[in-house]
Amino acid sequence: MVEAVQSRDDVAAIDELRGVYDGIRAELAKVIYGQEDVLEKLLICIFSRGHGLLMGVPGVAKTLMVRSLADVLALKFSRIQFTPDLMPADITGTDILQETDQPGRRAFEFVKGPVFANIVLADEINRTPPKTQAALLQAMQEYEVTVVGRTFKLAPPFFVLATQNPIEQEGTYPLPEAQLDRFMFFIEVDYPAADKELTIARQTTGAEPQPLSTILEGHRILAFQDLVRRVPVPDHIYDYVVNLVRRSRPTLPGAADWVKSWVTWGAGPRAVQYLILGAKARAVLHGSYLVRMEDINAVTPVVLTHRILLSFHAESEGVTTRDVINRLVQEASGGPSE
Repeated sequence: MVEAVQSRDDVAAIDELRGVYDGIRAELAKVIYGQEDVLEKLLICIFSRGHGLLMGVPGVAKTLMVRSLADVLALKFSRIQFTPDLMPADITGTDILQETDQPGRRAFEFVKGPVFANIVLADEINRTPPKTQAALLQAMQEYEVTVVGRTFKLAPPFFVLATQNPIEQEGTYPLPEAQLDRFMFFIEVDYPAADKELTIARQTTGAEPQPLSTILEGHRILAFQDLVRRVPVPDHIYDYVVNLVRRSRPTLPGAADWVKSWVTWGAGPRAVQYLILGAKARAVLHGSYLVRMEDINAVTPVVLTHRILLSFHAESEGVTTRDVINRLVQEASGGPSE
C-alpha cells in the first residue's frame, strides 16, 4: 500500500522541479562537459539535505562543478583548501582581539570562518589530518558550530560538498568512518569520454565561457527539500531497503557466510535513511510522483560504497566494494546466491 501525493500543489511542484532540473543541467552544460551523472547526484544530495563526497584524480572538474552549481543556485559559496597544516579554527572561525568604541579598551570578537556559507567546498579533504577533518562533523550533522563554548547556527540551506584524491596518492589521510558516514553520497568522478574530452579541448581553450544565469534561489531550494520529504514510498520498497542494508552486516544472526568472510563492518541505519531520501529526490527530478525500484537501484552504489568496510581476506582476493554491493542487491532482490 502507498498513499497518493498529498495535494495538487505537490503534483504541480514536482512538475516545476522537473523543469528547474532541466534548466540547471542546460546552464551547467555551458562549462561542464561529460559529467551529467555526477551533476545529477550532486543535485540529489542538495534536494535531500545531504552532503556529497567526490573522488577523482586532479583535473576532472570536481571543483569547477561545485563552484558552478553554487552560481546557478545563487548560494553563498566558500572554498576551503585542505592542507596538512590547516587547523580547525581555519574552518570554523576564531576570536580576534579588536579595538572597541571606548579608547584604550579592546575585546574579543568572533570572526566567522569559511564554514559559514550555503555551499562549502572542502577541497582535497583527505590532504589534512583527521583532527582538522573532524572540524566539519558538527556542522554537517547539526548545522551549527561551537567555538570556545559558544554555539553559532548555520544559515540554511547548508551543504558540504567535499573532494578527495584517491587514497593511493602520496600525502593523503583516509577519512575516519565517522566522517565518511556523514556524507550521503560517495561519488566517483571518472575521466570524460573521448568525444567529451574533445569538446573540452575546443571549448575551454578559446574565448571566455558565457556567464552562468541563476536558475533557483535559496528559499525555493528549502521548499523543494520539504517537497522531497513528502514523496510517497510503497511499503515493499521500505521492506527491500531495510532488508538490503541489514544483509551487509556480518555480525547479525543469519548473515551469509560470504558476508562474514568479506565484510568487516556493514552499513548502519543512516544508509537506510539516505537510500530512501535519495530515491525520493531522484524520483522528483525525473518527474515521478512516487518512488520506484529504479530510483533505489540508481542511488544504492553511491550510498553504500563508503559504508561497507571490506576485510583483509576480501582485499587479498581482489574483491571490491562494488562486488559486495552487486551481490547484496542480487540476493535482496531474490536472485540466486553464488
